[in-house]
Amino acid sequence: MLALATRFLREPVSLRLAEEFLTVPVDTIDRCVADVCACAHHLGITATPEIVERVAREHLLAIVNSAPPPRSPR
Repeated sequence: MLALATRFLREPVSLRLAEEFLTVPVDTIDRCVADVCACAHHLGITATPEIVERVAREHLLAIVNSAPPPRSPR
């Protein structure tokens, strides 16, 4: 039952983040959201959609901002 509730929490959050982070693969976004849910559960924090979205967004911003710049042709 917990897995079903977690899935219903994750899907709308993943969809909103996928619309925002077009350059990040959807699988990466789903995994990030799932990881945030698992971490919150492990720490005993209630994983509300707002909290999960905020933390996942920070992780995704770190991924996007840490990507090397595109190489220019020589």
